[in-house]
Amino acid sequence: MSLEPRTLPPSPNWYCTRCSDAVPGGLFGFAARTSVFLVRVGPGAGAIPGTPPFRVIGELVGHTERVSGFTFSHHPGQYNLCATSSDDGTVKIWDVETKTVVTEHALHQHTISALHWSPRVKDLIVSGDEKGVVFCYWLNRSDSQHLFIEPRTIFCLTCSPHHEDLVAIGYKDGIVVIIDISKKGEVIHRLRGHDDEIHSIAWCPLPGEDCLSINQEENSEEPEVPNGKIRAQTPVAKGCYLATGSKDQTIRIWSCSRGRGVMTLKLPFLKRRGGVDPTVKERLWLTLHWPKDQPTQLVSSCFGGELLLWDLTQSWRRKHTLFGASSEGQNHSRIVFNLCPLQTEDDEQLLLSTSMDRDVKCWDMATLECCWTLPSLGGFAYSLAFSPVDTGCLAIGVGDGMIRVWNTLSIKNNYDVKSFWQGVKSKVTALCWHPAKEGCLAFGTDDGKVGLYDTYSNKPPQISSTYHKKTVYSLAWGPPIPSMSLGEGDRPSLTLYSCGGEGLVLQHNPWKLNGEAFDINKLIRDTNSIKYKLPVHTEISWKADGKILALGNEDGSIEIFQVPNLKLICTIQQHHKLVNAIRWHHEHGSRPELSCLVASGSNNAVIYVHDLKAVLESNPESPVTITEPFRTLSGHTAKITSLAWSPHHDGRLVSASYDGTAQVWDTLQEEPLCNFRGHRGRLLCVAWSPLDPDCIYSGADDFCVYKWLTSMQEHSRPPQGKKSIELEKKRLSQPKPKPKKKKRPTSRVPVKQDLSDGNDEEGLRESAGPAENGSVSDQEGEEEAPEPESPCGVPAAAVVSREPVICPPVSLGLEKPRVIVNNKVTLPKKEPPKDKPEALLKKRKARLILPLSASLDHRSKEELHQDCLVLATAKYSKELNEGVSADLEERVHLGLFTDRAALYRMMEAEGKGHLENGHPELFHQLMLWKGDLKGVLQTAAERGELTDSLVAMAPVAGYHVWLWAVEAFAKQLCFQDQYVKAASHLLSVHKVYEAVELLKSNHFYREAIAVAKARLRPEDPVLKDLYLRWGAVLEKDGHYAVAAKCYLGAASAYDAAKVLAKKGDAASLRTAAELASVVGEDELSASLALRCAQEQLLARNWVGAQEALQLHESLKGQRLVFCLLELLSQLQEERQPSEGRSSSSYNAWSTHTEGPLTDRVTAIWRNAFGLDTPEQCQAALRQLQSIQYPSATNNTPSKQLLLHICHDLTLAVLSQQMASWDKAVEALLRAVVRSYDSGNFTVMQEVHSAFLPEGCDHLRDKLGDHQSPATPALKSLEAFFIYGRLYELWWSLSQPCPESSVWVRTAHRRTSSTEQCQPSGDASPEAGSPSASQPEPSRPPELDRGLTEESERVLSTCKELFSEKHASLQNSQRTVAEVQETLAEMIRQHQKSQLCKSTANGPDKNDPEQAAEQSLSSPQSQGKEAKNEPVSLPELTKRLTEANERIAKFPESVKTWPFPDVLECCLVLLHIGSQCPGHVTQEMQQQAQELLQKYGNTKVYQRHCQTFCT
Repeated sequence: MSLEPRTLPPSPNWYCTRCSDAVPGGLFGFAARTSVFLVRVGPGAGAIPGTPPFRVIGELVGHTERVSGFTFSHHPGQYNLCATSSDDGTVKIWDVETKTVVTEHALHQHTISALHWSPRVKDLIVSGDEKGVVFCYWLNRSDSQHLFIEPRTIFCLTCSPHHEDLVAIGYKDGIVVIIDISKKGEVIHRLRGHDDEIHSIAWCPLPGEDCLSINQEENSEEPEVPNGKIRAQTPVAKGCYLATGSKDQTIRIWSCSRGRGVMTLKLPFLKRRGGVDPTVKERLWLTLHWPKDQPTQLVSSCFGGELLLWDLTQSWRRKHTLFGASSEGQNHSRIVFNLCPLQTEDDEQLLLSTSMDRDVKCWDMATLECCWTLPSLGGFAYSLAFSPVDTGCLAIGVGDGMIRVWNTLSIKNNYDVKSFWQGVKSKVTALCWHPAKEGCLAFGTDDGKVGLYDTYSNKPPQISSTYHKKTVYSLAWGPPIPSMSLGEGDRPSLTLYSCGGEGLVLQHNPWKLNGEAFDINKLIRDTNSIKYKLPVHTEISWKADGKILALGNEDGSIEIFQVPNLKLICTIQQHHKLVNAIRWHHEHGSRPELSCLVASGSNNAVIYVHDLKAVLESNPESPVTITEPFRTLSGHTAKITSLAWSPHHDGRLVSASYDGTAQVWDTLQEEPLCNFRGHRGRLLCVAWSPLDPDCIYSGADDFCVYKWLTSMQEHSRPPQGKKSIELEKKRLSQPKPKPKKKKRPTSRVPVKQDLSDGNDEEGLRESAGPAENGSVSDQEGEEEAPEPESPCGVPAAAVVSREPVICPPVSLGLEKPRVIVNNKVTLPKKEPPKDKPEALLKKRKARLILPLSASLDHRSKEELHQDCLVLATAKYSKELNEGVSADLEERVHLGLFTDRAALYRMMEAEGKGHLENGHPELFHQLMLWKGDLKGVLQTAAERGELTDSLVAMAPVAGYHVWLWAVEAFAKQLCFQDQYVKAASHLLSVHKVYEAVELLKSNHFYREAIAVAKARLRPEDPVLKDLYLRWGAVLEKDGHYAVAAKCYLGAASAYDAAKVLAKKGDAASLRTAAELASVVGEDELSASLALRCAQEQLLARNWVGAQEALQLHESLKGQRLVFCLLELLSQLQEERQPSEGRSSSSYNAWSTHTEGPLTDRVTAIWRNAFGLDTPEQCQAALRQLQSIQYPSATNNTPSKQLLLHICHDLTLAVLSQQMASWDKAVEALLRAVVRSYDSGNFTVMQEVHSAFLPEGCDHLRDKLGDHQSPATPALKSLEAFFIYGRLYELWWSLSQPCPESSVWVRTAHRRTSSTEQCQPSGDASPEAGSPSASQPEPSRPPELDRGLTEESERVLSTCKELFSEKHASLQNSQRTVAEVQETLAEMIRQHQKSQLCKSTANGPDKNDPEQAAEQSLSSPQSQGKEAKNEPVSLPELTKRLTEANERIAKFPESVKTWPFPDVLECCLVLLHIGSQCPGHVTQEMQQQAQELLQKYGNTKVYQRHCQTFCT
């Protein structure tokens, strides 16, 4: 495995005639999406010996849409220049060395389809577009020429390598022309022969026509058609051959001197695995390359991705050789788009091919064998997973419908990637390897499918018969939990869990994937007897030991369950947005307790780490709620999508975010370590290499997977402010999601107005075109099927826009307005003429119901007379002859006057006329008159013409007919989208459930609830279901208040409070807390009220915070904490300059500022909070003692730190009230230590001045007996107090011109007020002691300094700090830490040397362990013995054991309570002694030096010891 960064790039663009090119010396470039990727090939690539000599070295970024053409300048001296064309309408010229645009033009008005840099003219770039326009652009003089040769679509163009003015152009319809650009594009030859798209044009590398012995083509069907304009002096007369490849499956070679074809090569159907289906039209792209030094040979692509080398010397035999014939699997598996030759620095002749199979292959022209393959990605990289069994096997889930498995350890091939597409057929969004079974890979897809692949076989995957309704978010292998589906018999040791977008977690049995999967919510509900709605799950993660399951939810909560029955033991309420990632820390580090750390990331940009050790060990009866994180990692500026712990370090985490970066954190110190910014998109996944501690893989929506090294990153934290705006710009230059190409509208109107808002989850980015071989065509709109026509003649613009096109009733322009309804185009009815308003006022005459007979009764007199005669004959004649019968049938209107049969005939004729004229309602009336109501209803129902009046008459035909008619009418109304009316009709026949179901299924929830509530029993489950469904819909749309009302209606008060709190602002949280309190959900109410108070705290609204805490009695203790915090913050604010203060709203009681802080606090508690009796104090104390906050680090945010310190101080004051002095001392010490650990010296001194203004003497008096358990704590507290005073004294001495103060008397007296110099730095020895980081104060000679009595007193008490016990303990702890660090580094070095050794593939002379030791031995590492002697492993182990034994011997009282760093205090004292000689006693100086000599042998203190002790 190589240790350099690596890129898995996006796929080269499809269906472009020239979008890859290469120049001598070994630089290859290919267009992929909106950029061009550059690959260095040959010795210059710097690849590790034994691996393929190529490396992806960069990207040309600047186009905003697909790059359609790419060409290098092939002129010596300017190989660094290249040109690109893009669908954004520009042609850009680039310098590949700087990767910047030199110049660009946007001359084309239409999509550019062909581009070439002239091989003869240094600065000429020729481009052509879909409308047939050609532009010649001269770079050096920024001049251009517009040529319009033919009104046809240009497919490809190639400039002649022999004559600077000739360009050959191939068109979509098969015509090829050769033009002379010096004569305004005059056509020299028009070459006819192909009858389909021209994909490629190649000029013969040698001029003249002697290189091939070709006779006039025998079977040339076209007669010679000279253009009629050929003159003797035309350059073409010298002759040259031209080869063209077309979609018509032929290659033709043309003679330019004769202007006609001389040879036709028909592509062979090669016998391939699986054979060729003759009924399926083979997909084909025919690209050519004419080798420079071999004019008698021609390379072409073929049907299935094969490459052929044609021998042109024997044209009659059509002889060809197949590339890569020596072994299976060398060829591309799908059509090849581009071929480009490359000559490396060591003069190897190579050929590079790009294909629809998403591989770039390199061929050796000498052997026709494939030298190497660069795989690529055709979609977002959604998921990364390293196999725990096959070390180094990385699975990548990609949006192109394929899974890639990358063997990152392969010695011979850096890009050893296998693709799996069978049975996938959708974006692969989740992956998870089986923890123990080789090659067993679970995958989940965008369409909800879950499957299992065996990556070692070629079998299709097993697919679970249970699908998720939406995208599969995550997969995890875990122990089987009791469920019906698994049965009691034989069980797999591990089952597969999948979490889908609809919020369910399913358990699949890997042995019976065709069986039904089990929804674990059922078990959770039963085990924990949960009544309220379970949250929507979005993430699942099992702890490595398989005993604990973490589920992340849409509301931001994380639930922790215990096997086997999934008992809920803990809920983490920290994120308040959808949880995207949960990761448990590994179990194999040097600190096993870290395996209880769980990191989580959500749609918020903050990552939280929680330590669940205490919860898991205590195994609580009822679930615990955690609201305080162990560590908070903030820095990202957009949502977190993925997390991964380093398997090589303790507590090191990498996160991937939508802000476009990946960040490595030291979680224990809350410190950002390094930030990777190589992607040009939003990151979706990240994985830490299991072998190399320095190496991380990340994938994003830029279609790339990057392998990068943490040690090579220049940034340490994510970009903020301007930098993140630049990254945003960089991301915006990515392609906008495009619909599939429709026919472009002829006018240059932008059609892509409102397609996606960028936040729309990649929905449109990768349009799933027809999948063949499992590969889905990528987002470039590169359809593999013919372009679909617009449906029903709807204009293309209407199809592209997402909204339905609604036109005004009156046409505004000349074109007729069209209204589109259900994809049918109907013209609006003509409006009545505007100029005759009175015409509207006249009553319209009712239509006749018998118009036919009425019109027949208004004919000529003769006809009417004839009617009378026929009628008389019919009625009175004894015998009817045939003539009279015929007359009667002819004159149907006479049925009115004869018998019923004739009347029916007349009615039938009338009815027919009504239907033909579009008046069904009149036809229905006639049928009614006949008495055939049932027939009317049936006919009307069949034709969809039932009306209210018809249905109203239906009861006449009987009850059952009426029921049937109403149901038919309801169905008809549904087709017309009149759902509410349909439901009303169903209600009229007492079909209440059907009416409710109809309204519900069409999202008329409000109406459905009204009906159900009015007509059903109150306890009917349908009503509850309606409320819950409507609530869920409203919640999804962000209408939280109405959703809460729904949940209250469904008697799910808990869910109502939760949904109200979802917005997370103070007002919503407060309302939610009040609601929870009203409905008796006390625990929820308390947690929401506390959250509300914390929100108010951020806004410094102290009044609001106290009001929120008042909502719940159990928060009395928190009110006291907030009160103390308010007073402390006020103190801090008063000390700030007025312009730096932020506006705060303080409570009225905080304004009385006289008296010591402790007295003020107790007075306010008594008066404002009614805290009078010891019982009340005891209750508050109990409440607060149940809350445990994690220890502080340098990176703990200051507001959070202050809150935690005030919590400890509140405990101290309450303990004092109760006269529990030992507890008070311990709480005070915790507050001081917290400020010390965070390096916040200012806060530490404030605590001292407010709570220990006179030192610790009064506490010692209160404790009295020396045997008190709190005596060691008091000792530590005193030591910290003296430590603080000592630093203040030293800093006052260190000022360049110190003012006279409590500490120093100087010869210069100044009238300005004295201020203490307070550090912003870090006072904790762990982060490098201040004595190491502070400049050593030098004594200005002109000042005469003296120390005040106060200072003398402080110096005399410093003896307390020189505790031999603590110095020894701290030294042992430092030794342990250093040895652990050295061991970790040795392991890393050893792994690196092993990797290097395996990749170099040769035996290493040195033992890797020795090499690692040598690299570690440095002058600083061993103090006096530092003579570059390596530390051996046994020596380190011995040191570690001894140090641990020493630590074990110390009494618990010494180990329990922290103590200031003794050596640090010694150094500060010696500094003061050197600045003010004579003021530090000789005895103390000697004691300090002895301690330094004895215990200063660790790295941190060596240099200082040498300074003071020599």
